[in-house]
Amino acid sequence: MKNRTDKRLEEITAGTLIVGVDVAKSVHWARLVDYRGVEFGKALSFKNNRQGYESIVTRINAVRNMKILRYPIETVMIGMEPTGHYWKPLANYLMKTGCRVVCVNPYHTKKSKELDDNSPTKNDKKDAITIARLVKDGRFFDPYLPQEVYGELRNLTNARVSVIKRSNAVKNTITAILDEYFPEIWTVFKKPLKGKASRQILRSCPFPSFILAMDEVGVLSEIKKSVKKTVGMKMVRKLMSAAKDSIGVQYGLDAAKMRLCWLLDELELSEKQLREVEQAMETALQKTGYAAQILGIKGIGIVTAASFLGEVGDPLRFQNARQIANYAGYNLTEDSSGKSKSGTCISKRGRKQLRSILYQMAFTMVGGNNEMKALYRHLTTRKSNPLKKKQALVVVSKKIITVIYSMLKKQETYKPELVLGAVRKELMLAA
Repeated sequence: MKNRTDKRLEEITAGTLIVGVDVAKSVHWARLVDYRGVEFGKALSFKNNRQGYESIVTRINAVRNMKILRYPIETVMIGMEPTGHYWKPLANYLMKTGCRVVCVNPYHTKKSKELDDNSPTKNDKKDAITIARLVKDGRFFDPYLPQEVYGELRNLTNARVSVIKRSNAVKNTITAILDEYFPEIWTVFKKPLKGKASRQILRSCPFPSFILAMDEVGVLSEIKKSVKKTVGMKMVRKLMSAAKDSIGVQYGLDAAKMRLCWLLDELELSEKQLREVEQAMETALQKTGYAAQILGIKGIGIVTAASFLGEVGDPLRFQNARQIANYAGYNLTEDSSGKSKSGTCISKRGRKQLRSILYQMAFTMVGGNNEMKALYRHLTTRKSNPLKKKQALVVVSKKIITVIYSMLKKQETYKPELVLGAVRKELMLAA
């Protein structure tokens, strides 16, 4: 079987024009070469706007129409690094013009930049020719820009992650303020940021001096503004007692209270946004046509299923489940030289967020899905080469990929008896 690089080299013929583009925020640089890596003309700089995009297309067409060409240009391959987000508008525009856009690993560009001049010098012109020649050597891959519902899921998944990060940052800041001004509040409320009563206290009288300035009835009346029955005088007295014995600092109280109210407003906004994005994810998940099959697997919920499809796109665009695992960065690597040989580990050269989603799936399913629980127990307790807990969760994650892909490809529902397979069952029984 030919490896992927050989297959890509076969795509590059004498009639292929290769364009290497170094993408930046404002000004891009392009270098054009033929199938041998010989450059056409000088480097071209163009701005990140429509006029700039049109100028690179004009330059490509001018090269295609050159009379000195030995072979007519039949295909145009444009290579670029998929770093950040600046490459996406350019790639989208060039794809619409009929050019084939491919991507080059930024790590490969970094390691290859000294091949031509034996110098570690880095600049945009040099990177552009390095990218072009990496494409010429077959060191490229086709980018995936999710469209329609998968594009929606990708954006919603990223939005959810962003909202959660902001929410966690706000919670950490509130915790720091409480630890400084009223550390004893944790003995009264186990989770001050979750309960309605505790949040009302944080808004009205968050620090000991504010609490002690009010009597028990006053504190209770503040709590009753948000909670009717669940909090009584016993909780109020416990709060008053904690305030009397508090070791919290006593300076800057008004400013700290104002800041705390701002943070609570921000936290409530984040919670509202999280509810909205998860509702939108559920709606988009139903549009994929895969919702019933994936949600039929015990242990997978709406958010994780939508996040999985948001990261992967349509799973059936892959030829097999192993490709999805490699896409996530689960392919194994090792370092060997002579008689020395390292242990194996996952490469992590893939989508970090997809690995995070799969890890969450695996963690949940080993607790609630009988088949995954049995597989996890077998991997961690077998006599020969037992795995550590995190290693076993990685294997379970890859198994989840296989199960989902097989179900969707065969258009079947989840069948527990087929998950482990006959061979795996025999091994587990023998152990």
